Amino acid sequence: MSRKIAMVESTSHTQQIRLFSNQWLERCTVITPVGFIVTWSMLVPALVWLAWGSADEAAAMLLAGGGLLFWFLFEYGMHRWVFHWKPRHSLLQSFVFIMHGNHHADPNDPLRNLMPPVASIPITGSVWLVFLALFGAAGTWAFIGFIVGYVVYDMLHYACHQWPMKSRIWLPFKKHHMRHHFGANEGNYAISGLPLDRLFRTQVESLKPPA
Repeated sequence: MSRKIAMVESTSHTQQIRLFSNQWLERCTVITPVGFIVTWSMLVPALVWLAWGSADEAAAMLLAGGGLLFWFLFEYGMHRWVFHWKPRHSLLQSFVFIMHGNHHADPNDPLRNLMPPVASIPITGSVWLVFLALFGAAGTWAFIGFIVGYVVYDMLHYACHQWPMKSRIWLPFKKHHMRHHFGANEGNYAISGLPLDRLFRTQVESLKPPA
């Protein structure tokens, strides 16, 4: 990605790639694990409060479970077809680089291993509107399941880049994602829903880049 497409330069602060010359905009592109946890530990209970009383217990659990399952498909689809989109127009190329390409250029930047609220809230908020349109007020329960999936996914993504993850449970997630970064970028799109790559025949088994 050239400097004409995105402002990429070394900086004195933690991240190695600068996306915006404006300092305020630049700060909106990064988030710490503490900031991420604080943000969603406030928003998720607020969603539960909003959803309370909109459905009986069985319906709420069913909707939340459906929202969680939808998250896995959403995660895979966004990563494969949006974050790895290859548009021809330079403006759209800049958009893709800001959204995800910078992460591949510097995959272990700890401030960009989690999605900042400036991106995550508008994206997930759009999904919430769809759930409300489909299920009325009870759609918030589906959204809660979706958001739980998102929060787990993003923390798992952070762990894959920043933590050893050597246990039998977590190592497969790290290996799967590292093959995406250091093997074939066009594969292993799933991070939390690993079986989806096998289902859609995009699983990468080697760290060796394709010839």
